[in-house]
Amino acid sequence: MKNPITKGTIATAVLMLATFSCKEKFLEVPATGQLASTQLTSKAGFEGLLLSTYAQLNARGFSQSASSYNWVRGSISGGDANKGSNSGDFNALTPYGTYQLLASSGEVNAKWNAMYEGVSRANIVLRSLPSAGTDVTATDKTRLTGEARFLRGHYYFELKRAFNMVPYVDETVDYGTGIDQVKNDVDIWPKLEADFKFAYDNLPETQTAAGRANKWAAASYLAKTYLYQKKYAEAKALFDLIIASGQTTNGKKYGLVPQYAQVFNAANDNNEESIFATQAAANTGSSDNANPDLVLNFPYNTGSNGPAGCCGFFAPSFELGNSFRVDAKGLPLLDGSYNTGANQLKTDQGLASSAAFTPDAGTVDPRLDWSIGRRGIPYLDWMVHPGLDWIRDQSFAGPYSPKKFVFYKSQDKTLTDGSSWTDGYSAINYCIIRYADVLLMAAEAEVEVGSLETARKYVNQVRTRAANADGFVKGADGKPAANYLIANYTAPFADKAAARTAVQFERKLELSGEGHRFYDLVRWGIAATSLNAFLAYEGARLTVAYGGGKFTAGKDEYMPIPQTQVDYQKGILKQNPGY
Repeated sequence: MKNPITKGTIATAVLMLATFSCKEKFLEVPATGQLASTQLTSKAGFEGLLLSTYAQLNARGFSQSASSYNWVRGSISGGDANKGSNSGDFNALTPYGTYQLLASSGEVNAKWNAMYEGVSRANIVLRSLPSAGTDVTATDKTRLTGEARFLRGHYYFELKRAFNMVPYVDETVDYGTGIDQVKNDVDIWPKLEADFKFAYDNLPETQTAAGRANKWAAASYLAKTYLYQKKYAEAKALFDLIIASGQTTNGKKYGLVPQYAQVFNAANDNNEESIFATQAAANTGSSDNANPDLVLNFPYNTGSNGPAGCCGFFAPSFELGNSFRVDAKGLPLLDGSYNTGANQLKTDQGLASSAAFTPDAGTVDPRLDWSIGRRGIPYLDWMVHPGLDWIRDQSFAGPYSPKKFVFYKSQDKTLTDGSSWTDGYSAINYCIIRYADVLLMAAEAEVEVGSLETARKYVNQVRTRAANADGFVKGADGKPAANYLIANYTAPFADKAAARTAVQFERKLELSGEGHRFYDLVRWGIAATSLNAFLAYEGARLTVAYGGGKFTAGKDEYMPIPQTQVDYQKGILKQNPGY
């Protein structure tokens, strides 16, 4: 039915036309949902564009497998964790653990798309800056450029280590100006170095918001880029400066927080250990502002007795649990014997929660029970982990629950956002780079340039923090929940090989479940040996989860270039070897 127009309305319209017929500016109404160029090129507009570039860090809207957290590729592919849940749920993740990824994988394409979306947003900032309005000062331009180039460097770093040879597109290329003709036949490491170097040289030491990149975050990323290229002398020189003078964006001197668990506590976000982190906030009016990376990674079917109640993914591996076994002195079993005989951690695999079970009584590194949820040990402030009742399918996932980046019962509904389908949207930040990571990267560089004593000093700093008994998991009686024992390396490392082994294993223990392990194994050149040994061990216990798994050297170090992208740019992109 047509809507009638009253006579009064017609008269008013005629009067308006008579009044404004010579001045038609009132007809120039901006399109709904679009911004005028003057809005985008103002200082507020540039800040908005830059914040949208930061927002892409967790790949919201793509997939958990695409995030900068890398819990799928970095940790599941690295052997820190099993895919978890059961064989049917989100089974697109299973090939990450068995090294059977296909170029047609939607998850692989999601990582590509999400990271290039971040690149695109950074490039928009850089491309628009020459047209900046008068309220954007020269100082503003330098800072905005530095942050945009830092973020672009991050997204390309992710692409480089995920796919290796990728097309490098900067702000000078866009649709219609050759973006679809850029090949992936040039190594992009020099471009990453240039972006991080510019950011290091031009960003301020402190910023107005804790989540922004600063000079020292850029220095840390540049040093990490050197390390990945085995430029150890360059990395060492920069790590020396970072350790001596680095500070967080909010002005805290870099350091280790006193207790290990506080690194992963939402109430302690943006602490002195946080060098660069994705930012999360709960109860802001939208769960979109909380952390989306973790919603699948909680114990299963906990009801009100545990956090979130879904979905049992990201179950720490048997092999990782064993790695926390220590000798009589409190040192790790660097010879690999942790996977043999009585050194293997006692578990409740296949045992009902109603059946009697006594946790392992042997000596273990105290970081074990902040990294892995296991039966008989308090699970934060929720309850003692009951075992099978919190595991969706032990025969597929194993006996453990994820524990890092899990919120406390006392934080539920305050540091979590219950406005969506799960309380798993939390305010916990994820540190892309934290200070313990920097110390261990610095130790690695020191080993390779021959400074074994300095490397030992850095490793011992990390271990000393872990040995703080105030930070041990405690039982109801206030005593340590397990037989925790950890000590420093008091004797000099025998040689480079021994030092290298100690540093690499310390990274495994300290950074487990944080998305680093796979990339470490690849850059150390030991991925095939380590991961095939992992498959043999873990696969014997979880035959369905790891059926057919095999790591092929020269192929599985990198994911395939997504077939969708190859098809888009026919004859332009070259597929990775073996796919």
